[in-house]
This record gives sequence, structure tokens and C-alpha cells, in this order.
Amino acid sequence: MVPNGDAAMIEAVDVRKTFLSGEETVFALRGVSLTVPRGSCTFVVGPSGSGKSTLLYLLGALDRPTSGTIRVDGQDVTAMSEAEQDIYRRHKVGFVYQSFNLISNLSALDNVLLPYIPLGLTPELNDKAAELLRQVGMGDRMKHRPSQLSGGQQQRVAIARALVRDPVVVLADEPTGNLDRAGGDAIVHLLRSRQSTLVIVTHDRRFLLPSDHVIEIEDGMVKNT
Repeated sequence: MVPNGDAAMIEAVDVRKTFLSGEETVFALRGVSLTVPRGSCTFVVGPSGSGKSTLLYLLGALDRPTSGTIRVDGQDVTAMSEAEQDIYRRHKVGFVYQSFNLISNLSALDNVLLPYIPLGLTPELNDKAAELLRQVGMGDRMKHRPSQLSGGQQQRVAIARALVRDPVVVLADEPTGNLDRAGGDAIVHLLRSRQSTLVIVTHDRRFLLPSDHVIEIEDGMVKNT
């Protein structure tokens, strides 16, 4: 754990998540406690079904833990109302979904601009979104809809959307899963170039650097931090 609270962007204490699958109780997380240093690139690794994606959803306030506390940038996310969590997600978090979650009737550019629509769009925001699409290699696909894009191209659009509002925290669920090696390297480099605190769920350890913070999860528990 990071001793200085100011140095921690994310702190989770004894976080548990259970849910019912038919008549069976599934223990997705079994008392996870961890700290993500501010400004770090943190990788969450572990086998499939270990609870990695569940943890990411809880950190992003897309779900609530059964018990335990999660603090992000000094705020207790688990104590927030639904309206407060919506504001938290809108202003502080960029989320890269493994399933992309693109809007089917919108172009790539409009999908990237989607987080800004409630606040009103400007030419400057349009230029910013277009530049991000160019940075992820989608400069020639801005007007294409998701159905006209490959899985890897949709992945790139989802990454640009997560970054467009310069979030303080980026939570990425297998952001390179649909990309080839060169594409994956470029995306991880782009994510590292931002000022955000990064939490990346991945099966691919080749992206890890010695300076990275690594959290290994197995069977819903942290093996090491």
C-alpha cells in the first residue's frame, strides 16, 4: 500500500462482489485491497474468470461492490448516489470496454464525441476528436459506422472516445485484444503518453515495463501488489 494518501489515485479496501447465477452464489471478488499510485501505469493480470473485469467495472462506478470501499482521487465512489456516480464517470473516468459499446447509427467521429454531447459540441472539440482518431490510425475511417469497421478498428474508436475528455483515470479492459502486435504496441504507447492514471486489464504481459505497477488477481483475490 502507498503510505502517503496524496500519492494514491485509487484505493480499494476489502472489496467483495457476489452475485447469483441461477441458484448458485458466485464470488467474483473475495476481499480485494489494493492501491494504484497517482500517475502510474497499472496492469491487472490473471487468468480468465479471476475477477479482473469485475474490479475494473467497480473502479469505474459501473457497478457497486457487495461490500468494501473504493476511493478514487479522494472521493468515496461506493458512497455516491447514482447521480453522483454519473458525474464521476463523466468528468473523471475514460473507460475502454472490451465489447467496444459503440453506437451503431453514429460515425466513428460522432462516437468519439459522444461523451461531450450533453455539454454541447464546438469546432474545437470536433478537431480534438478527429486528431485522436488520427492518432489511433483511424484518420481515413472517421465517417464510417461501426458495422463498416473491423473489430480492431472499433477497438481504436473506443480508445479515442475514452481519451477525448482528458480523464484523470483511464480504465481499459483488454484494449489491445483485437489488435495485431504493431497496433497493440502503438495503442499502449499512446495510453502511456497521456497524463492520466492508467489501469489496464490484460492477458498480454509483453506490454509490461519494469517501472509499471502490477496487480495479479486469481480466484477473486490479489496475489501481490
